This record gives sequence, C-alpha cells and structure tokens, in this order.
Amino acid sequence: MELGKKIKQLRFKAGLTQEQLAEKLGIAPQSVSKWENAVAMPDIATLPLLAEVFGVSIDDLFDLTTEQRLNRIENRMDIENELPQDVFREYEDFLKVQLPSETYQKRATELIAYLYWHRMNADAQKVSRYAREAIRRAPEEKGCQWMLQRAEGHAAWDWNIANHSKAIEFYRELVEANPNVRLAYAYLLDNLLADHRADEAEAYLKRYAALPDANPIHAEVYRAHIALARFDAVTADRIMEELGKSNPDDSVYLFEAAQYYAGKCDYDKAIALYERSFELEPRRPRFMDELHAIADINEIRGDYRKAVETYDRIIDLLENEWGLTEETELQQAKREKARLLAKA
Repeated sequence: MELGKKIKQLRFKAGLTQEQLAEKLGIAPQSVSKWENAVAMPDIATLPLLAEVFGVSIDDLFDLTTEQRLNRIENRMDIENELPQDVFREYEDFLKVQLPSETYQKRATELIAYLYWHRMNADAQKVSRYAREAIRRAPEEKGCQWMLQRAEGHAAWDWNIANHSKAIEFYRELVEANPNVRLAYAYLLDNLLADHRADEAEAYLKRYAALPDANPIHAEVYRAHIALARFDAVTADRIMEELGKSNPDDSVYLFEAAQYYAGKCDYDKAIALYERSFELEPRRPRFMDELHAIADINEIRGDYRKAVETYDRIIDLLENEWGLTEETELQQAKREKARLLAKA
C-alpha cells in the first residue's frame, strides 16, 4: 500500500479529520491532503510523530512485509551502536510475535538473540567506561574489578569463575544430539582445550576427524593443542612444523599456525604467517581476522605506529571490499585507530 493511502486509512481509523491531524503535527491541512493524494511525501522528521499520533511503528506506516521488517531490524543493528529504548521494545515485540511462525522462526530466533546481544554489548561498553574510571580513582579497591572482568572478558584467577564447564556441557549435548555436525565438535574441543581437559578432547577429536567433511589440517592442529594442554610443547611444535612442510601455502594451515604461534608469543613468526594467510585468502571480500591480530601484536609490542598502519588497512578493506560507509564495525575501526594514534 502506498504511504498516502496508509496515512488516510490510519487517519480514518483514528477518527481524525485532515485538519485535526495537521494540528497534531503542527503543519498546514493542505500538507495532509497532498500526502493522501500522493502529490507529496511527509518529511522524514515528521514520521516519528505521525507514527506516535496513530499509535503504530514507523514500519507500519510503510506496510512493510515481514521479510522487509526483519531485514530492516538486522540492518539497523549493524549500523547503530545502540538502539533507543522505544525502538528496542518495538523490535523485541515484533520478533517475539514471529517466533511461533514456521516460515520465520529460525530468522526471528537469530535476530532476537542478536537484539539482546546488541543491547548487552552497548551496556558492556558503558560498564567498561565507568568501571575503569572508578578503578582509576580507587586502585586499591576491587569493587568494580569483577564488573570490568565480566564486561571485557578479562582473565579470572578463581578456577570456579574461569572454567568453561557450562559451555562444555552445552556443546557436549549438542554433539550427542547432532553427531554428524562438524561445527558442534569444534566448539566443544575449543572449550575442552581451554580448560586443559586433554583426555576428553582427544576422545572427541577422534570422532571429529572421522566426519566426512572434517578438514585434516584442523584435526592435526587440534592434536597440537591437545599436546599443549598436556604441557608437551615439544610434541605440539613438531606437529605444527610437519604440517607446515606438507601444506606451506594452504590458507587454513597458515591462519591456524599464526594463531598457534601468537598464542606462544612467537610474534615474528605469527605476523609472517598472518600476512601470508591474508595474502592467499581466496574469498572476496576478505575477513579481517589476520589484520586485527597483527594490530594487536603491534600494540602489545608498543609499536603503535605499525598498529595504526594496520588499522588503515582494516578501514580500507571495510570501505573498498565490504562497501561499508557507516556501519558499526567501520566506526569501531576508526575509533581504534584514533586511540592508537593518541598513544603513538
């Protein structure tokens, strides 16, 4: 339905004349007449008030399809760092209505998770800002330390806080319910290895490696990390070296090896492998994992100029390969560059 016809329909439903609607909007009655006859369109700044007068959302004014509304929700979260509370509630209500739908259930479930994560991430940034300030003012106190740890994912000394047993149990159940799904094994193995539960990881690795779509390079990399979880660095290094000899230009090997050596603080080797992995990446547009890692390593080393140069590459990639202009990821990259420039 055209916007003008929709406005007319909603005006009749609200029992308003063109003059009464114009008065509520603070405009001339002729403007409403022009909208309804498709001679002119409402100014974009008028739409929120128009929606408020009719008691509908802005999306309702345009009579968008469910698919269009789902796309709009996702796109807005991609672009905006934080949603106004009324918009958040509108999206939440709309997505909850879609959850029982066979057609839209999967997409709505994913988007409502994204919606809550989006708000959680925005709130975590505020927690981080104020907790850091409180800690700077009273560094001898630990009242805000746990908040900062939760907001930013800092290391926790206490094993009962730092262990991943709940995640392990979830992914173990997922694996048993979906024994042929490779990704479920990967997440289970990642969490088992983070807790040095090497024997369990080895048992699941055997099942993972037997899957028809399992990448043998990934299986060998997991073998190396199982050796590390057993504090056997010699065996782990040997596995990775042999893997490199047989797969020197494989992008999967290069990235995983870079991760491995970065984790061991062998930064020169890690950067060389990240650069080679990025160079040989066949996908377009390319992902930024390698560049983010290189920037982090340079910052760890205190080489802020090189970190800034790497963020220039990230920004160029986002703008020219991904075609981003105002999305949150691009704005975050620019903020990181500015922060590093201040340090440099």
